[in-house]
Amino acid sequence: RWIKFEEKVEDGGERWSAPHVPALPLHSLFQLRTCLQKGTMLLDLDAPSFKEIINKVLSGLPEEADLQPELKERLAALLLRQPRHQPTKSLLQLLAELSLFPCRGRHGAQPWLQLLHPECPAAASLSFQLRNQFKKKVPPGAEAAHIAVGEVEFLEKLFAAFIRLQRGVALGSLAEVALPSRFLFILLGPRAKVKAYHEVGRAMAMLLTDELFQRVARQAEHREDLIAGMEEFLDQLTVLPPGKWDPSARIPPPSCLPSPHRRTTMHPLDRQSHGNGDTAAAGDRASLGHLCSREELERTGRLFGGLLRDIRRKAPWYSRDFSDALHPQCLSAVLYIYLATVTNAITFGGMLGDATTNMQGVLESFLGTAFAGSIFCLFSGQPLTILSSTGPVLVFERLLFSFSQDHSLDYLEFRLWIGLWVAFFGVVLVATEASHLVRYFTRFTEEGFCALISLIFIYDSLKKMLSLADAFPINWQYRLDNVTSYSCVCNLSSPGNDTLLPSPLAPWQVQPLLLGGWTRGWGGPEVSMRDTSSPPALSPQPPAAPARLSRTQCLGRGGHLLGTSCQYVPDVTLISFLLFGGTFLSCTTLKSFRSSRYFPAGVRKLVSDFAIILAILASCAVDAALGLETPKLLVPSELKPTNPARGWIVFPFGSNPWWVCLASMVPAVLVTILIFMDQQITAVILNRREYKLQKGAGFHLDLLCVSLLMVVTSATGLPWYVSSTVISLAHMESLRKESATLAPGKHPEFLGIREQRLTGLAVFILMGVSVFMAPILKHIPMPVLYGVFLHMGVAALNSIQLTDRVQLLLMPAKHQPDLAYLRHVPLRRVHLFTIIQLLCLALLWVLKSTMAAIIFPVMV
Repeated sequence: RWIKFEEKVEDGGERWSAPHVPALPLHSLFQLRTCLQKGTMLLDLDAPSFKEIINKVLSGLPEEADLQPELKERLAALLLRQPRHQPTKSLLQLLAELSLFPCRGRHGAQPWLQLLHPECPAAASLSFQLRNQFKKKVPPGAEAAHIAVGEVEFLEKLFAAFIRLQRGVALGSLAEVALPSRFLFILLGPRAKVKAYHEVGRAMAMLLTDELFQRVARQAEHREDLIAGMEEFLDQLTVLPPGKWDPSARIPPPSCLPSPHRRTTMHPLDRQSHGNGDTAAAGDRASLGHLCSREELERTGRLFGGLLRDIRRKAPWYSRDFSDALHPQCLSAVLYIYLATVTNAITFGGMLGDATTNMQGVLESFLGTAFAGSIFCLFSGQPLTILSSTGPVLVFERLLFSFSQDHSLDYLEFRLWIGLWVAFFGVVLVATEASHLVRYFTRFTEEGFCALISLIFIYDSLKKMLSLADAFPINWQYRLDNVTSYSCVCNLSSPGNDTLLPSPLAPWQVQPLLLGGWTRGWGGPEVSMRDTSSPPALSPQPPAAPARLSRTQCLGRGGHLLGTSCQYVPDVTLISFLLFGGTFLSCTTLKSFRSSRYFPAGVRKLVSDFAIILAILASCAVDAALGLETPKLLVPSELKPTNPARGWIVFPFGSNPWWVCLASMVPAVLVTILIFMDQQITAVILNRREYKLQKGAGFHLDLLCVSLLMVVTSATGLPWYVSSTVISLAHMESLRKESATLAPGKHPEFLGIREQRLTGLAVFILMGVSVFMAPILKHIPMPVLYGVFLHMGVAALNSIQLTDRVQLLLMPAKHQPDLAYLRHVPLRRVHLFTIIQLLCLALLWVLKSTMAAIIFPVMV
């Protein structure tokens, strides 16, 4: 049987093979062409049943067919016999039916049509069609084609017929599933040529599954049209030499197939060209220039013309932006991005607090993210964008605070005027359609920016994990045999006589190992690190035996160990790294579970959609089961400014001189460039053509929203926000749509992104109420969230072509994959381009690590 690729019944007749690309002898195609030229052909036959079709075929035979009436009757009776199909059965069904259905088809019968003897049950009845689960794999709107081939003893000549019905007709149980039928091909002949008939039938099946030949077969008016379509098929045929491959080997289906449009537009010589030609390279470069002809970036020549065009483009979709979010996949995206945004807000909030003496802290980061993100999702042109604080903004805040301190200026008031000027400049950029410059951003710029931000995420997650070794130090000098020196007491007790041998370092004290302020023994109570004044209550008498006994000596003299640290093993850092690595590997593995071979497609899709949440829940369950005091997620629990010296409103005229409002224009220009570049580069990456977005972009509208939000966040002393590249890419990846109905062997087809506003809005609303969710969030270990951060960084890094080209640097030529650009660009030029990109990336990394990081978007 065929849907997209061929499937065969394996030896034994109880299971279908894996789908594979059919391989045919070339001679079978020539024989098929002869059958179509000389056999019976009925086009647009009007017949409501299979019996009437057979009667019209036999009654319309030409005189040269020379079939006697009795032969026609025998032929009709043979063709009208009840077919038996090969269903897909589970192991239990096979065992149950082994004794119930002793009648089996002849070994070697054709899978597309098998003829039963009258005494066998009709396994392909209409009830079987209704129960057949195979129909789920058939694409909607599909029609069936039936091919019957075989040898009969009463025929002396070949009988071939090709029938095209005027309209699709349900032919009862002739098909494996209930589908309308359009084409039929019958080939019967004398004995001793069954192998040749078999291959001709396969050739016709392969032709009818070809989309271009289907068009010809549906539109053909004469026999010559059908023959011409077959000749075109033969022109595109690729022949494999017989001595260079195994004909019995099954070729697996490719991951992607050329579209029919591409096959019709490409010249055969172009299809075979694999050189480094300039024409092909130019076509590849043209496909990469995905923003050069976009309507969103065309200038109108009017003030706010681009903004008005963005509004007109997005307004018709606004109601659907909420209804399209009613899908379980969106719930997974909300939870995933919420946890990522919470972690990011805590990280940047803590660094802002350190840089500004808590003038902006974690609570301000939470409230600012919730407010700015919600407004942006409601009114922006690309609501899939996630706003966040970024590294360059953090560097500017640090420099601005230091400048204010050195010159006795009010930091928040100075910052307010800068924010107002930035908002004004942003509105001017929107009015003059400055976003038009985005079309000059090349893939080189996009990949450099995305790679840098991805590496920052990876670096920060690893840095945070390594810092745990300082908060929870590992006792590298710990030796199990010297456990008595770690506040552990050897008890050489006997009935009526207790002798304690304490550690010589702290006699008569239980002094646990210093580890973050406390420790807990195995099964013992928590012991304060700062209370070492309480004497043990085990013996009022000093020891009368030597004090320096090791664990081995103590146990050898019949004693046993007492103390809270006797069984201590430094494990907090270790389990944190295990949770970190386990979460990252779980996210990566479960995310790719969609393409796994295990479980039904629905289960795989569900697991892949909720991969991040399942990984987080599993890691939290492991942490809770072990009961170790790993560092947990802590969010603010009170709605008050982090620094009590400030309020929620910043007044423009306070302690600063009057000229500050004018002088702030200078740093505002730098911040405007920073915001514009950071925002628009991220917008370009998110609006690539390969994401197949249907609702259009809104570069001008997004920039206006970010500019106006600067006014509110500056007036309230909240952090400034711009698009976060990595989190936004993770948001889009969590909303990928793929085809649900798949033909056997066909890989899932990427359909686009689930474009809507509700997931981002829900994420930022949850950010706002996180203050009231502290009792729940405190059970999430921070290493788990750092593992999610690492996954996001790696996923974003793998989404760019730079990663593939870096891998090519380390691959011998014979092991390099067959990439499109390698066919058209010399390898040395690919390597040169990659090395230049890596050098620029290294320069940006060095720049980011210095105080000059504020100009890093300009350098990009």
